[in-house]
Amino acid sequence: MPTPSLPDTVHIRDLRGTDAEALLAFETENRAWFESHIDPRPASFYSPQGVDEHIDRCLSELALGTWHPCVIEDASGRIVGRANLKQIDAQSGTAEVGYRIAETAAGKGLATQALRHLIQQAHSRWGLTGLVAYVFEENRGSQKVLARCGFGRDRLALHGEPGRERRFTLSF
Repeated sequence: MPTPSLPDTVHIRDLRGTDAEALLAFETENRAWFESHIDPRPASFYSPQGVDEHIDRCLSELALGTWHPCVIEDASGRIVGRANLKQIDAQSGTAEVGYRIAETAAGKGLATQALRHLIQQAHSRWGLTGLVAYVFEENRGSQKVLARCGFGRDRLALHGEPGRERRFTLSF
């Protein structure tokens, strides 16, 4: 599946070690918004050292081929979103997807673009054959994004606390 052209105002790229300051600003500014949709990060994450350690871990896992972290930047280079392939398993051909979009950028199609980018990367760069996503039941926006990108709700699997998070899958 080809990646659709992104508007000139956004760019999706791999996370870099030099992104710490911008990533901390993005995560801090949107903390309450994210925590209304996904599990909260530990408080220790929201510090220069916490973000540096997070980036180091992400890049180490990228080098191992088990994680593919991306950021979404606006035209000024400001981070307005993140998208990740997590738990990449070459043997099973699967990975988990995750994404988060700044509150000010929500509803503008960035999550759909980011997810399509991840699907393309999963297929062409990593040679995967399937993806999985976990979404809180009340997060209707993410469920719409997943459906728009071809994911179907898995009737069998709940993740974590029963009744809270649903599993969606995509095979290609």
